[in-house]
Amino acid sequence: MARETALAVGDGGPQAADEVRRPLRLSNLRRPALRLPTRGRRRPAVTLDPRRNSLNLIRLVLASAVLVAHTVPLSGRGEGPMWAGEGLGGWAVIGFFVLSGYLITGSRLRSDGGRYLINRVVRIFPGFLVSLVVVAFAFAPVAYLVERGSLEGFLTTPTTPLAHLFDNALLRMNDYSVAGTLASAPYPGVWNGSLWSLYFEFLCYIVVGVVAVVPVVRRRAWPIVTLFLLSVLVHATMPVVSVYLGGNGEFVLLMRLLPYFLGGAVLFVLKDRCPLRWSLAVPALVLALAAIAWQPAWGGQLAAPLFAYVLLWLGAVLPSPRAVVEHDVSFGVYVYAFPVSQLLVLSGGHTHGLLLFNVLVVAVTLVFATLSWLYVERPARDAVAAQGRRARATRVPEAVPAPAGSPENGVSVRV
Repeated sequence: MARETALAVGDGGPQAADEVRRPLRLSNLRRPALRLPTRGRRRPAVTLDPRRNSLNLIRLVLASAVLVAHTVPLSGRGEGPMWAGEGLGGWAVIGFFVLSGYLITGSRLRSDGGRYLINRVVRIFPGFLVSLVVVAFAFAPVAYLVERGSLEGFLTTPTTPLAHLFDNALLRMNDYSVAGTLASAPYPGVWNGSLWSLYFEFLCYIVVGVVAVVPVVRRRAWPIVTLFLLSVLVHATMPVVSVYLGGNGEFVLLMRLLPYFLGGAVLFVLKDRCPLRWSLAVPALVLALAAIAWQPAWGGQLAAPLFAYVLLWLGAVLPSPRAVVEHDVSFGVYVYAFPVSQLLVLSGGHTHGLLLFNVLVVAVTLVFATLSWLYVERPARDAVAAQGRRARATRVPEAVPAPAGSPENGVSVRV
């Protein structure tokens, strides 16, 4: 019994045997260490796995938001809700620019100018050009037949299908109409009002591509940060600046979107100093919204790095279906949702209520987006990637090895 008592009180071993031989007194009992309640440890920052993340899912959500926003005016129901001068579709496009700024800057800093330009062209132009062909020679003939009862004169009625392709082939949308179709639609004469942003996104690609030619941009973060702040300043003072450009509308729109793109770029060059934590993401979102409420004209542009932080944190923590991780159909959703909506309007799909109309648009758009990804976008991307691997395989290796401790892959940027 004494042994059982000693083992129950002590830790066992020789010390327990000594306690058995001594009388059991309160003074002999070992006092447990006093443990004060401590705060929970700070959760470690999450990392954005370049291959296993939810950015495809976020882009798909943004493209779907554009789709939903467009179904309101396309069905003749007004413009929809606005905040700080932007509707749901406008804020979704801003999200695209922010994410593109982060990803495209990383691509540019990891590659030479030629390879970077090829990758950017291949990512946008094949899907874009095929969408123009589909609209001009598949959607528009159906609309022409519905509205006029025959296809007579379709190929020669301005804007002709071939003229539609030629006018818009370089991303700058000069004419949204095809053969006078959609004249009876609530939003007449416009086949794809979403495509305007691709031209300005590509201009942002060029800006980053040219800036990265300067060696210091690859080594330090401050040039990108400075360029971002300068772009915000130009946008904020646009009423003064635009006078010297004759009120050029394209420049005004570019400087409205470029700060968002560069805001994503800022987060890329500072990514090693900006750990992704929920305790930072929530305040970042609050500060971004406060900046917009404080200065609706340019607060959003100034808060672009904060938006980038929130989106990247979501991309790191949100679960995503494997199919979405491996197949990026967001571009296809973006470029086909508008013409699909217009075609369904002509068939009367919008008369059954906005909810059902959105369901129909999503279902049909996903079919075209999936076909675009599987048979146009991904094959083009893979072909260029395979050519790049062959070129690297045949390249003569350098005789001098890299210094010890230098990164072999990726980009290391210092402030």
